[in-house]
Amino acid sequence: MNIAVLVSGGVDSAVALKLLQMQGHQVTAFYLKIWLADELNFLGECPWEEDLCYVRQVCDQLQVPLEIVPFQQAYQDLVVKYTMTEIQAGRTPNPDIMCNSQIKFGAFLDYILTNWAGKFDKIASGHYANILESLDSNKQVYLKIAPDLVKDQTYFLAYLTQAQLAQIIFPIGTYNKSQVRVLAQEFNLANQDRKDSQGICFLGKLKFPDFVKYYLGEKAGDLIEFETGQKLGQHKGYWFHTIGQRQGLGLSGGPWYVVSKDLAQNIIYISRNYYNPDKARNLLTVSNINWIAGQAPVDLETKTNLRVKLRHGAEFHDCTVKFINNNNNLNNSSFNNTVEVLLAKHDQGIAAGQFAVFYEQDICLGGGIIV
Repeated sequence: MNIAVLVSGGVDSAVALKLLQMQGHQVTAFYLKIWLADELNFLGECPWEEDLCYVRQVCDQLQVPLEIVPFQQAYQDLVVKYTMTEIQAGRTPNPDIMCNSQIKFGAFLDYILTNWAGKFDKIASGHYANILESLDSNKQVYLKIAPDLVKDQTYFLAYLTQAQLAQIIFPIGTYNKSQVRVLAQEFNLANQDRKDSQGICFLGKLKFPDFVKYYLGEKAGDLIEFETGQKLGQHKGYWFHTIGQRQGLGLSGGPWYVVSKDLAQNIIYISRNYYNPDKARNLLTVSNINWIAGQAPVDLETKTNLRVKLRHGAEFHDCTVKFINNNNNLNNSSFNNTVEVLLAKHDQGIAAGQFAVFYEQDICLGGGIIV
């Protein structure tokens, strides 16, 4: 097959590129330049230059053609704008989920179909996830978790659709991270010793609060103890804080946690008793759900093996759900439904704007936004 491979400069995408080449596929590497260099150079180092240097070294080593695609404006319009809007509304966004659905497998897929029409059979990336195509006439495409539960990235891929998944392959999905590191050494890849990137994909070495400050500025507000109403200090803007946060409050006598926010008055309410039983959380509402199959499972409310992730990582919650409305088959759309989710155990880190992603055994069913 002819395969367009998304490369980032990291070990995972480099190993994916090499594996596909070894399997006899014709591969072309694509680097998406989404770093907002012109606007943000003054905030810190420009990481995309280092990324691109590693990409070029790997592609030269493997004798693979490389294409660099400038997607800064698309990223600004589709991901950064969403992120800032959510933060300003007091919610907790997930830019990586939007990056995958709107950029890597959205705008880039459109770019390939438009500018390279008929050239490529599939798009590949270095994500830790797996795709299973059914053999029946329905031709359903399933998104499955990777064996490395810590690195599994199905949480970040939960907003993909059937049309997108049908175009994608994940060459390292059956490996764990340590195995990928060994392969990078065996292949003697130029970036084999490079550390994993951390944080949001376009920020690189920047601190997220610096990025937020550039867009939203600062505005002094009060830190109020939730139980007593006593003012304990000041903050620089509610948009720098999220529910459950304990870092960056600058107060002694803690630990202190953010428990709620008053956006109109720019007040952050904090408590030392965040984990007390009276603040337990096991019920949430999820809306704007993308069901990967195209519609919600007909037996969703009666499933006994349903699980949900509230953040990236290895932790799942057993759960049950109940539809709040009855439009689970509305227009056969993949984005529909609002459900009430009851967790089998409490989770103190639930915040509006976060994504809840549903699973049945090792299949990712899709996910939506906590409201």
